Amino acid sequence: MSNADRVVLALGGAGTVGSGIVKALLDKGFKVAVISRDNSRLDKLRGFVSPSTKDNLTTLVGNVGSEEGAEVVKQALLKSVGKVTDIVSSLGFSWWQGGPPHSQTLKELHWVIETLLFSTFVSWKVFFPLVRDDPNCTYTFITGGAGEKLLMPGTGFLTVGAASTLAFCQVLREEYPEVPCKLNQVKINTGVAPPERVAPGYLNHLDLGEAVATLVERKNTTHTVFPVNCPSDLKTVILEGNLQRCPSLP
Repeated sequence: MSNADRVVLALGGAGTVGSGIVKALLDKGFKVAVISRDNSRLDKLRGFVSPSTKDNLTTLVGNVGSEEGAEVVKQALLKSVGKVTDIVSSLGFSWWQGGPPHSQTLKELHWVIETLLFSTFVSWKVFFPLVRDDPNCTYTFITGGAGEKLLMPGTGFLTVGAASTLAFCQVLREEYPEVPCKLNQVKINTGVAPPERVAPGYLNHLDLGEAVATLVERKNTTHTVFPVNCPSDLKTVILEGNLQRCPSLP
């Protein structure tokens, strides 16, 4: 199946991480669909991608954070693009620095968990059946390393939410060891920013997008975690074909 015959659903595709992935997939000839609750973010994405690829980008307004909303937008998606062959979810990669736990409310913790974990779970539950039983299909999670350590003071709830997402991805790999779909995770252990905001050690979201698009294109690994610790790791995946793998199954 050529890239032109593949349709990628990019969950979180209107964000900083997701937009770099969407652009790279389109540049490789994939058709890409993006869902967002905010139409202005979709407009910004349409203006960001390469002009020659805009016709291959489908955008839909919808809410993948609720089961009802995700089901509704799934039907709209299938009506629009016909099929989905690959899914990339960057919903579990986000930022929060609201202060130490004693200064927070239960409502704030719930918001962080909803943003990082609940949306990742709901979208997986609704959209995974579209690709689950086909060995030529892929589902790739993009997650952050914040779940393994406190990145800096005031980011404690981010650690809690990110850890939940990491655990959820591990559960999926181990609960579904024989699933035909290529199920993988790219775990980013550093910051990600657009070119004009890249700090030392951070990843350019365009370079990250190219690396993720390359993994999706090759679809030659499954049930694997690919850790990205620095920009040179992205060169490894692009030039040599794979990041250092961390197999999660015996």
